[in-house]
Amino acid sequence: MTRQKKIFLSESEMPKQWYNLAPDLPTPMNPPLGPGGKPLSPEQLAPVFPMNLIEQEVSQQRWIDIPDEVRQILLQWRPSPLIRAYELEEALGTPAKIYYKNEGVSPAGSHKPNTAVPQAWYNKQFGIKKLTTETGAGQWGTALAYACSQIGLECKVYMVRVSFDQKPFRKLIMRTYGSRCIASPSPETNIGREILAKTPDTPGSLGIAISEAIEEAVSDPNGETRYSLGSVLNHVMLHQTIIGLEAKKQLAIAGIKKPDVIIACCGGGSNFAGLTFPFMADKINGADIQIIGVEPFSCPTLTKAPFVYDHGDVAQMTPMLPMYSLGHKFVAAPIHAGGLRYHGMAPLVSAALRDKLMEAVAIHQSECFEAGLLFARTEGIVPAPETTHAIAATIREAKKAKEEGKEKVILFNFSGHGLMDLLGYEKYMDGQLSDYEYPDDYIKANLEAIKDFPMPK
Repeated sequence: MTRQKKIFLSESEMPKQWYNLAPDLPTPMNPPLGPGGKPLSPEQLAPVFPMNLIEQEVSQQRWIDIPDEVRQILLQWRPSPLIRAYELEEALGTPAKIYYKNEGVSPAGSHKPNTAVPQAWYNKQFGIKKLTTETGAGQWGTALAYACSQIGLECKVYMVRVSFDQKPFRKLIMRTYGSRCIASPSPETNIGREILAKTPDTPGSLGIAISEAIEEAVSDPNGETRYSLGSVLNHVMLHQTIIGLEAKKQLAIAGIKKPDVIIACCGGGSNFAGLTFPFMADKINGADIQIIGVEPFSCPTLTKAPFVYDHGDVAQMTPMLPMYSLGHKFVAAPIHAGGLRYHGMAPLVSAALRDKLMEAVAIHQSECFEAGLLFARTEGIVPAPETTHAIAATIREAKKAKEEGKEKVILFNFSGHGLMDLLGYEKYMDGQLSDYEYPDDYIKANLEAIKDFPMPK
């Protein structure tokens, strides 16, 4: 008998609304703070974001309609397939049923276009002509470049220098879509020049790249440039929930009422939120679901950082956000999972961890690449280094199910393919990659810069 590998939804079944976790949280969100530690008003965000996205950022509506024009573009690849990992299950000898949502089928090869498209569309509706942004591994920059090409906006991407050098084809994809990509820190902004003067050999960081992108956006004398962020903020989490909403429908087709374990990697929180938040709503209402966020040992935001108010960038141009943070001056080791090298975690994901709606685990990159190779040799798809973190945790849980003799249902987010990340695989296979764990003393010293900041409740 032929077994069903892929579960598809028709285009008409693609969700027509996004899910907002904020109103359902057991503990109300702490507000973002502006200068002087006072709650930020929407008007104070206006130089950075268009007001229609600011309204989503602060919304307490549970459901928000997806504009028809946005849905039409998303239909280029959505709904994405839910896939049963039979071959991986067999290789592990586990009784667990493993499913993954394949977000690598998007034009940019990751989950990132789920928010890039609506962000570009809302900016265009507001009369904006140019977007600036940062990117780590290049997936977000690629996604925004794609979205701007679809919607008709100019796009400039500041790419963390170490990834700019490690992943040359990412910047070529951005250029193919008509965007400009430059290494950060760069000589094109005040903050970039300042950092280069002090540390000319810096590998860069997402915090630095964010500062550069925001500086360019707010200094446009014509007011026609805005900044776009691929993770962390509430409206980004909102747009990504289309992943989990589709997955719910697909699991139902497979006759599964709920998964036992849900897993996704965590950098800034977007793909994790996208898959898990719709299921987190069920957990809030009593469902027994284990939800695991996975991060690298070299950037242990969820597993070692405190829950604090901190800035999202080095130059402190962003508001202070309530989040688990390693300190805005944190510069991560140059691991190949560039999208997981951010010093902070999305406020909504941070709130979920605080409220014990999820748990977190850190895994070294050697175990992750090993998991990525096993996945590629069984399921046939090469995962992005970020995605291998989710796969590694999934393998751990599948082995645990084998030890316990339990037929658990495990769902994870395949957040992107790794066809542009093969140099990382080459270094792993050639024995050139090493694991790194930041000393607690370094993290403690880095947090000194925020010791006088307000504390969230």
